[in-house]
Amino acid sequence: MEWVLIALVAVLVVLAVRGGNRRQIAQTRRRDAAPDELAGVKRAADEDVTEFGEELQRLDIDLAGRELDAATRADYQRGLDAYESAKESVQAVRSPDEIRNVTEILEDGRYATACVRARVEGQPLPARRSPCFFNPQHGPSVRDVTWTPSGGSAREVPACALDAQRVEAGAEPDSRKVMVGSRRVPYWEAGPAYGPWAAGYFATFGVMNVLFLGTMMGSLGGFDGSYDQGYDEGYDAGQDGSGGDGGGDAGGGDGGSDYSAGGDYSGDMGGGGWDGGGSDFGGGFDGGGFDGGGF
Repeated sequence: MEWVLIALVAVLVVLAVRGGNRRQIAQTRRRDAAPDELAGVKRAADEDVTEFGEELQRLDIDLAGRELDAATRADYQRGLDAYESAKESVQAVRSPDEIRNVTEILEDGRYATACVRARVEGQPLPARRSPCFFNPQHGPSVRDVTWTPSGGSAREVPACALDAQRVEAGAEPDSRKVMVGSRRVPYWEAGPAYGPWAAGYFATFGVMNVLFLGTMMGSLGGFDGSYDQGYDEGYDAGQDGSGGDGGGDAGGGDGGSDYSAGGDYSGDMGGGGWDGGGSDFGGGFDGGGFDGGGF
C-alpha cells in the first residue's frame, strides 16, 4: 500500500505545480492585456455616459414649457444627478472592475428618466426591470423574449419593445457593440473584461448567469464583477478544455452604489430649488438648460 500512497502524493504534487504554473501564466497574460482591455471597457462606459447625456438633452426639449409636479421634477433631477455622477466616475476608473460603478449609476438614471416620460404622458410608472439585454442604452426592458446566442442555447432575456419585436420577427436586435481590437462586436462576445460593465447593469436583478450562459463572457467567468478572478478562471478553463459556464455569483446587491435599485424616485427635491442642482444641464425647463451642456 505504501507505493500507492507515494504515487498518489506524486500525482497531487504534479497537479499542484501545473495549477500554479497555469495561474502564473494567466496572471502574466492579464497584466499584459490589462491596459488595452481597460481602455476598451472605459471607452464603452464613456460612450454610455455620452449617450445618456444626449437622452437628457432630448428630454429637456420635450419638457420645455410644461408645468411639472414635484414627483416629476424629482425624477428628472435624479436623472441629472446620475449623469453628473457617472461622468465623474468614468474619469476616475483605474481598473475594469471599477466600470461597474459607472453602469450602475447609468441604469438608475435611465429608469428615472423613463419615470419622467411616463408621468408627463399620464402613463403608469414603468416596472423596475433590468435594462434591455441587447443594448442597455435602450433603458428598462418591457418584457422577456426568447433568444439564442451564436453557438449557445435558447434563453429568456429582457428586451425593450423594439428589440423584442425584432427578435420575434427573426431580425437582428439593435445590439450594443464594443471595440475588441479593430472590430466592433456585441458586448456579450467581448470577453471577461466586460463582465463588470455588464454587472453594473444586470447583477442587481439577479439575471447574470441566465443571460450570459454560453456566451464568451459567460464561458470566461467574471459574472460578479471580479475581473481578476474571471480572467484567471477563464484561462484555466481554456487550458483544461472544459469551457465551463463561468459559474459567477451574480449576487443581488447594488455594489454599494448610492443609486440602488430600491431608491425612492419621488422624494423631496431637497435644497436649492429646481435649477439643475449644479449640473451641466442647469437652466431647468425653459429650453435653455442644455447650453454648453458638458458634452
